[in-house]
Amino acid sequence: MFAKPFLSLTLLGLLAVPGWAWPAAAPAAGEGAVTAPDEPFGGAAQLERRALLAAVARRNPTLEAARRAWEAAAAKPVQERSLPDPMLSYGAAPGSIAGSGLRFGQAIELSQDLPLPRRRRLRAHQAAAEARGAAADYRSALLDLLTSASQLYDDDWLVERSLAIVGQHRALLAELQRVAAGRYAAGLVPQQDPIQAELEGAKMLHRQVELEAERAAIESRLDALLHLPAGHSLPPPALDEPGSPETAAVQPPADELGTAAAALARRPEVAAHTAEVEARRAALDLARLAGTPDLALRGSYNSMWNEPGYRWMVGLGVSLPVRRERLAAQRQEAEARLAGAQAELAATEDRIRAEVRGAAIAVQEARHLESIFDSRLLPAARDQVQAARSGFETGRGAFLGVIDAERSLRDIELGRERAVADLHRREAELDRTLGRLPAGLTAAPLDPAPPPTAPAPAAQPERGREGGSR
Repeated sequence: MFAKPFLSLTLLGLLAVPGWAWPAAAPAAGEGAVTAPDEPFGGAAQLERRALLAAVARRNPTLEAARRAWEAAAAKPVQERSLPDPMLSYGAAPGSIAGSGLRFGQAIELSQDLPLPRRRRLRAHQAAAEARGAAADYRSALLDLLTSASQLYDDDWLVERSLAIVGQHRALLAELQRVAAGRYAAGLVPQQDPIQAELEGAKMLHRQVELEAERAAIESRLDALLHLPAGHSLPPPALDEPGSPETAAVQPPADELGTAAAALARRPEVAAHTAEVEARRAALDLARLAGTPDLALRGSYNSMWNEPGYRWMVGLGVSLPVRRERLAAQRQEAEARLAGAQAELAATEDRIRAEVRGAAIAVQEARHLESIFDSRLLPAARDQVQAARSGFETGRGAFLGVIDAERSLRDIELGRERAVADLHRREAELDRTLGRLPAGLTAAPLDPAPPPTAPAPAAQPERGREGGSR
C-alpha cells in the first residue's frame, strides 16, 4: 500500500536534488569533430604566411584536441568543490506483503557525506592547477604547430624561388647555346661548346623536376596541418622576402639574462611544470589531511518498529582512518611526486636558458651569412659571368669558362635563397624559444578565451599565454 506513493516520492526527490538532470542524448557520430571547408584561403592568388598560420590555428585537429582537453580540465574544479550527491535507499520486507494481518514493512534511508571543507578546497585547487597545466599544454601545441607551419612556409618559398632561378638559368643556357652554335657554324669554336651548353640545360631540367617533387611533398605536409585532403592545391607563396616587416627590423636581444627571464615568463612548458608543482603540493596537503575523519549525515524511516517514536532515526557517521601504514605511504608518495615535479621544473628552466642563447646565436650567424651573400658573393659572381661571356663572344675566352661562371652564379643565387629561408627558420625557432608566436602574430586572434570554469589564483599570473611580435 505504500510502494507506489513511495516511488513517486523518490522520483520527486531526485528531481529536487540540485544539479540533477536526465541524461543527455548521446551526440550523433562525428558531432563536434573539426570540419574542413574546401578552400581555407578563399581562392587567393598567393599564400601569405599570416593567413597560413591563422588557418592552421583554426583548423588543425591536434590543436582542437588540446583545446578540448583544456576545456575538460577547466570543468573539474567545480566538481571537486561540490558536495557528493546524497544517497537514498529503500528496502521492503517481502514477507509482510503476502502475510495476513501484517503491517507492510519498509525502510527508507537518506544519507549525505560531508567531506571536510578544507579537503574540498584542496581538491578544487589541485584541479585548477591541472586545468592551468592543460591550458599551458594547449599553448605549447599552438606554438609548436605554428612554428612548424612557418618553417614549412619557408621551405615552400625556397622551392618557388629555386624554381624561378632554375628557370632563369635554363633561359640563360639556351641563349648561350644559341651563341655557341652560331660561332660553331662560323667555324670559330669547336662542336664541344654547344654540346656543353645542352648538357647543362639537361641538368637544370632534372633539377626542376626534383624541386617540383619537393614542392609536392611540402604541400602534402601543409595539407595535413590544415586538415585538408591529400593533394589539395594550395596557392603558391609570395615570392618576395619570406619575413614580415616586424621580423626584418628586429635584432637578437643583447641582454641574455633579460632575454632568458622573458622566455621563462612566457614559455608554456614552464607554466605547465609550475602548475604541476602546485597540483603536487595540493596532493601532499591532501595526503597529510587523510588522517582526519570525514562526517556523514544519516536519516531513516523504518515502518517495522512497533513504537512510532522509534520509526524515525537521525544520526551522524564518521570515517575511521586507522590504517596508519597506508596513510604514511600515501604521504611518502605525495612528497616524492612533489620533489620530482620541482626537479622537472628546474631542469626545464635550465634547458630553456640554453635554448635561448643557442637560438640567438643561430639567428646572428644566419644574418651574417645573408649579408655576405648580398654584399660580396652575388656581385662577384655576376661580374664573373659578364666577364666570361664577354671574353667568349670576343674570342678571348673559352666557352667552358662561361659555363663554369654560370654554374657558380647559379649555386650562389640558390645558396643566397637558402640563407634567407634559413634566417627566417632560425627567427621562428628564436620566437619559439622565447614563447612568442611566429611572424609577428599576436595571441588575440589565435587563442580562444579561457573557459569560465578554469579559475586561476589572483596572485599567480598565468604564464605562457602572452603573444609577442617581432
